Amino acid sequence: MQPGAAADIGPLSGYDASMTGKLSVIVPVLNEAVAIGGHLAQLSPLRERGAEIIVMDGGSTDRTLAAIGALADRVAVAPRGRASQMNAGAALASGSVLLFLHADTSLPPDADRLIDRAFADPARVWGRFDVRMEPRTPLLALVAFMMNWRSRLTGIATGDQAIFVRQSAFAAIGGYRDMPLMEDIEISKALRRISRPACLRQTVSASARRWQKHGVWRTIWLMWSLRLAHFRGVDPQELARRYGYVPDER
Repeated sequence: MQPGAAADIGPLSGYDASMTGKLSVIVPVLNEAVAIGGHLAQLSPLRERGAEIIVMDGGSTDRTLAAIGALADRVAVAPRGRASQMNAGAALASGSVLLFLHADTSLPPDADRLIDRAFADPARVWGRFDVRMEPRTPLLALVAFMMNWRSRLTGIATGDQAIFVRQSAFAAIGGYRDMPLMEDIEISKALRRISRPACLRQTVSASARRWQKHGVWRTIWLMWSLRLAHFRGVDPQELARRYGYVPDER
């Protein structure tokens, strides 16, 4: 591996996990009553092995909180916005490793062991998984391939790739920037100053619902235009407006 290159983590065959430390999975939610129960149920194997599941609600107006039931270890409410919700969840977490999981993204069942292996190198402080889009179509498969390739090349991860980080490193950079959009890019840039990410080839499954709702090509154009505008320093509030984010005005 060339100096500074992203770390690729291969299959777990023959790997004996030494457990880097307790894993806290932080799930920001907003009006996810229909799917949140099934989503959290998939995390049960991790809970059985000691992982902590924290759900941070951004002020849902449906039955999201009722649907969570006993499927999480902690449930709390935070100001709306993924960044603020994830920061609040991290403040409640007792684990030495934090994993930030979107409510429509599913982890591989051995995610904890994969992360432990990724952190076998004590100098490595963060990482992410490859992503695939569900339902799978040739065009969405290409989108996912490009996302993973770009991330591996640049060391910048997206939230859909289930970013994980040592708690000490997360605290050192001050967590996520409090912004309505592009928080994943900013935390990647901050963490990249400490170490390159561990880029796991094992995949998480992310819902393509937004891509399907707005059209794949239109969404590709929107996301690239937003990234370019962010690079040029456009106000994050303006980027969020273009993205379709409606601020909480309660």
